[in-house]
Amino acid sequence: MKIDPQINGVAAPRLLGLAPLVSDNTRLLILGSFPGVASLVAQQYYGHPQNHFWPILTAIFASSPRPHCISSYTKRSKWLLEQGVGVWDVYASCERAGSLDSAIRNAQVNDFASLARRCPKLVAIAHNGGESYKHAKHTSELGLPVYKLPSTSPANASWSFDRKLAAWREVMAAAGLV
Repeated sequence: MKIDPQINGVAAPRLLGLAPLVSDNTRLLILGSFPGVASLVAQQYYGHPQNHFWPILTAIFASSPRPHCISSYTKRSKWLLEQGVGVWDVYASCERAGSLDSAIRNAQVNDFASLARRCPKLVAIAHNGGESYKHAKHTSELGLPVYKLPSTSPANASWSFDRKLAAWREVMAAAGLV
């Protein structure tokens, strides 16, 4: 039996993801599953204020020059790209009510091969969380190391910030970024 995502008996809308945040300098591509409601509304990766993504990366690259206004998404994005890190999602679009990965239905997977061609220095891919990692078989076809990271989502409360930070730092080191 197929279960459709619904809100008060009405089918959930088809949602479109965000454009990839990458540059010619991208060495590590971090793939989430699909932006949550807060991120879609803000049109920013990891836009929920309780998501650990930006605090973790700020802690990892603490010795690098940071933007003066870390709260500015434009400056944070530029800073992240300067570290050699890019961001995208495994899903280009989906139907979903709310922000939980478990509510994702009828998802369309992004074209990873075309993105890899846009990132000539790409050396590895890291999946942010289990839903994203379900697509590791697709990303491993690029012939690069593929890593599974603990989700930075506030829904992943079973991992402390410090535990997440240690796992993320290990992957950044494996990719030669720290």
